[in-house]
Amino acid sequence: MQDIAKRNDGKKGLSFALLRSAAICVTILALPGCMGAGLDVFGGSGVDRSVSTGTVPVAKTSDGLSDAIAVRDLVTSADISQGHDSTIPWANANSGSAGVISSIQEDHASGMRCRRFTTTRHSFEGIAKFDGNTCQLGNGEWYLTSFGPRS
Repeated sequence: MQDIAKRNDGKKGLSFALLRSAAICVTILALPGCMGAGLDVFGGSGVDRSVSTGTVPVAKTSDGLSDAIAVRDLVTSADISQGHDSTIPWANANSGSAGVISSIQEDHASGMRCRRFTTTRHSFEGIAKFDGNTCQLGNGEWYLTSFGPRS
């Protein structure tokens, strides 16, 4: 009975070795097919590296902070002493947005120098009209009190 048990163990070892050899052969035979499909596993010279793909980064404009600062800087530096309404075009290279400031009104009602303004914004999100307000602090710096789309 021991002889039979030894034979069965020997056959199991032979079956496992045969199965392992078959798996290795299949892998080796499939590898050239992968390289021909353009995977370039071993860095062959047959791959065209002159073509590259990628994504174009799109600046987030949904919060409008970058655009608001660009518009604020133009509104606060505008010479409105002439009293006539002139349009001021603007563009923001950081966000890709642009627009036209169509009106600026200055007032001192709150005891501070403030400027209300209206502008358009052309962005990847579309075209919208915005209203904003900026006021000058005692140290001369301007800060935005509001900037948002018209409702």
